[in-house]
Amino acid sequence: MSSVRGFLYGYFCLAGRAAARRSLLLCQRAAATSSALLGLPLLGGARRALRGPSPAARCATAGREAAAAGGAGPCSPRRRGCGGLGAAGGGFRPSRVAVVVKTTRYEFEQQRYRYAGLSEEDLKQLLALKGSNYAGLLERHRIHTKNVEHVVDSLRNEKIEVRLVKRREYNEETVRWADAVISAGGDGTMLLAASKVFDKFKPVIGVNTDPERSEGHLCLPVRYTHSFPEALQKLYRGEFRWQWRQRIRLYLEGTGINPTPVDLHEQQLSQEQHSRAHINERVQDQRSDISGPHLLPVRALNEVFIGESLSSRENFKSCKPSFKFSLHRASYYEISVDDGPWEKQKSSGLNVCTGTGSKAWSYNINKVAHQAVEEILKIAKKHGSLNMPLNMELVQKVTNDYNESLLYSPEEPKMFFSIREPIVNRVFSSSRQRGFSSKVCVRSRCWDACMVVDGGTSFEFNDGAIASIMIDTEDALCTVLLEE
Repeated sequence: MSSVRGFLYGYFCLAGRAAARRSLLLCQRAAATSSALLGLPLLGGARRALRGPSPAARCATAGREAAAAGGAGPCSPRRRGCGGLGAAGGGFRPSRVAVVVKTTRYEFEQQRYRYAGLSEEDLKQLLALKGSNYAGLLERHRIHTKNVEHVVDSLRNEKIEVRLVKRREYNEETVRWADAVISAGGDGTMLLAASKVFDKFKPVIGVNTDPERSEGHLCLPVRYTHSFPEALQKLYRGEFRWQWRQRIRLYLEGTGINPTPVDLHEQQLSQEQHSRAHINERVQDQRSDISGPHLLPVRALNEVFIGESLSSRENFKSCKPSFKFSLHRASYYEISVDDGPWEKQKSSGLNVCTGTGSKAWSYNINKVAHQAVEEILKIAKKHGSLNMPLNMELVQKVTNDYNESLLYSPEEPKMFFSIREPIVNRVFSSSRQRGFSSKVCVRSRCWDACMVVDGGTSFEFNDGAIASIMIDTEDALCTVLLEE
């Protein structure tokens, strides 16, 4: 019953605070110009409105002024011919573009069995046995390939030098060579493309090459998949704005740490292979002493997840001599939020996301369903805690308002942490299961855990390792929002 009251209290407090905040914000904006109320403290939004445009907006304005004077803006890096990042008002025309192309499922299956010498007919039969549709995979591959060719041809028609790269070929040298990086795939390809870009002013632009099967939240609107020249012309004319998506940086320290990453996408690892990969890296870099903070060579655009690996511990043998099965092991760690006190916790893992990632895994961890809200409101009404008519309109509004409160702008320099399925008893607590923060520190007490960045890069994170998770605005990723 206390959890029901807590949910209702939290929801209505949230709604009340939001209404009061909007009202106060309007009053403060009106009063800010009055000399009689100069001492009134302002909320964040009002303070930003009064002190002028954001750094990105000031950068764009300065760039436009510089472009009008025939020079480079203060936010423009080195220019290469007509390339280089200028302000949105002055347009953007790169000279060199790296196009990072996803590996389709059809290509993956081909690569997976190529060493077995399978013919195309053999592959077709094997996929049928696995319940996969060979013809469907081939068709999706052709659609993707056609859309990639459209993007590349559009760039070359504009006399832009193009370097087409697959995952294995994509490296830091390619990023240095390019004025801009285009990901041709879905959100996963966009995360890959962004992972190697550390220059705040090098744009990364996503094109969804299979809109019917890929959501493409991080990509350009779907219509530009088939009309990419239109997108290029908008870039040239400055009909867009730069969006700096904040990213998470990670420091790793403690005993026996191994800062060498394992590429999960590249290896498509099974549980046994995953453990072996980390063991191999550990053998190459034996560290038993206490090590200082290491800034890891990745930035998280979506999220960082910490937890035991898969069903990590193989503890029991079956009657078959070569077969083992696993039991799920809860993740054991200590956590400190915003330099607060350390708290021992057991859960199925910890997720820390950015504003970009607040629409992804984090949202699905924390969102509530209409059915749950309806049942809670019915219980509250039954106990006299809710004095209003209960109907689907109210249920829908409460559900939507709560779920929307989990989302925030990709440009906001803050994180949202979520404790998945916390275990709470007299030994382990969870005073805050979710919330916004600027810094999260985690000390591992795990046996076979990993810290996974954007679902693609894994770091060993076992007993004694300490991770500091935070946002630095210098790590922001430059992306494009096209005007419709």
